[in-house]
Amino acid sequence: MDKLDSQDFQNILGVFAKTIIARRDDLNELDGKLGDADFGTSISGGCVALEALLPELSQSAAGMVLGKAGMTLVKSMGGASGPLFGTIFMRAGKELGSAPAAGVAELARMFAASLEGVKTLGKSNEGDKTLIDALAPASRALARAAARGAALPEALVEACAAAEQGVEASKAMVANRGRAHYVGERG
Repeated sequence: MDKLDSQDFQNILGVFAKTIIARRDDLNELDGKLGDADFGTSISGGCVALEALLPELSQSAAGMVLGKAGMTLVKSMGGASGPLFGTIFMRAGKELGSAPAAGVAELARMFAASLEGVKTLGKSNEGDKTLIDALAPASRALARAAARGAALPEALVEACAAAEQGVEASKAMVANRGRAHYVGERG
């Protein structure tokens, strides 16, 4: 596989939704350590709406699939999460446009567009202990992979590893943005 097409993106979104829904209680428990313990409920509600949307997208172009998924998350999730996750998918879809599929170069541009959207919306940067600390390293890994002509599976593995390293690095950070910044070092 060297490109992801509309059906691939629908499958990815379906797995994303199922995973989040199954982990709702775990996410609520984690959120309860810093806040009101409703993040899992909020994001899983968005994912239920996303699952309901996916059958309607069977004939849609890949960029449209991502854009409509993003709009659905914005409309169906509470708090800041809906706009943030929605922005990721809407910006990725807009960047892909009418292209029938996305290879490594397209994914790199899609991630960069999503990252800029999240930074702008959240007024945050890398190091603020937000989802940007995972998204930015993944975006850079995809850009490096695209520059050297890496195959899609290799690029995705590298992007996932970079995101995981970003998450691990964020554990030592003190949050500057989001709910976690209210609890200081406890976050």
